[in-house]
Amino acid sequence: MNVPPPRESGYTKTTSVPLYWAVYGPVSQDRLLVLHGGPGAHHDYLLPQMLALANDRELVFYDQRGGGKSKTDDRTPITWQTQVEDLDRVVVELDLGSPTILGYSWGGLLAMLYAIEAAAGRRQSHPHRLVLIDPAPITRRFRETFESEFSRRQSSLEIVRLREELAGSGLREKDADTYRHRMFELSVAGYFADPKAAHDLTPFRVTGRVQASVWESLNDYNLTAAGLLDSVSVPTLVVHGRQDPIPFASSEAAAKALHAELVVVEHSGHVPYVEQPDALFNAIRAFLNGS
Repeated sequence: MNVPPPRESGYTKTTSVPLYWAVYGPVSQDRLLVLHGGPGAHHDYLLPQMLALANDRELVFYDQRGGGKSKTDDRTPITWQTQVEDLDRVVVELDLGSPTILGYSWGGLLAMLYAIEAAAGRRQSHPHRLVLIDPAPITRRFRETFESEFSRRQSSLEIVRLREELAGSGLREKDADTYRHRMFELSVAGYFADPKAAHDLTPFRVTGRVQASVWESLNDYNLTAAGLLDSVSVPTLVVHGRQDPIPFASSEAAAKALHAELVVVEHSGHVPYVEQPDALFNAIRAFLNGS
C-alpha cells in the first residue's frame, strides 16, 4: 500500500542513541504522539491506515530504540526503563509539552509505564491524555494467556492449511518477494479475527534481542499491583478488539484502574486499524473531541 512521505523527519540529539522521528498531518496545536508496538519493531507498519487521524491532527511517530531506523550496534540491554527514558526525552526535545499519547499494543503498555513514572515525579514531562489501542497485557499472567492463545490460533486447521498450500504452490521459486510477503501474513494471521485480513497489514520486522531484553526487564510484572495504574489521573480511552488474542480481562483491568472509557470493537482482533478502521477512528475522535 502507498505510504506518503512525512511532512518532516529527523533524528533526536538528546537521546544516547539517535532515534528516528517523523511528522504527518497539518501544523496543529492538537498533536498526537504515536507509539508503535513490538518491542523491537518500528512505526511503519501503522501506516498508511493510522494516517486517517492526520486529516485534522498532527501525528508524531518515532522508531523506538533498537528497531527500524533507530537500530543500534550498542549491545547494552534495552529495558523498559530505557524505552521510558527515551520517550520522555522525545517529548521534551520535540517540544510536545504534555502530549496526547496514542499507544498501540506494546506502545500502549509503554504509555502506561511512562504515565506511572511521570505520576511518581520521575520524568521531566507528563501525558495530557492517553489512547490505548489493544494494549499489551498488563501482567505477566495475562501475557502468558495471550501467548498460549496466539500459539493455539497459529496452529489452527485454517492457518495450517494455508501454510501447506503456500509450501506446495511453487511461489518461492517463481516470485520470492510475494512468497516472503505471504509468509509474513501467515506469521501474524492469528492476531486477526479474519486471518485473510493480514494481507492489508504493512509488513514489519522485530529485532529479537530487543524484544527479549525488554520483556526480560519486566520480569514478573503486574501494573495493577501497589496502586501503580491507580496513580495515573489523566483522561484515558482503552480500545479492545473483541477477537484479540490478548485477553479482554487485561484491557478491562487497565481501564478500571485508570478510570478510563473502554470501547470494544466488534469483528476485530488485535489490529482494529486494519480490520475495523471506521469503528476505531470514530471512537478515538469522539474521545479526543470530548476530553
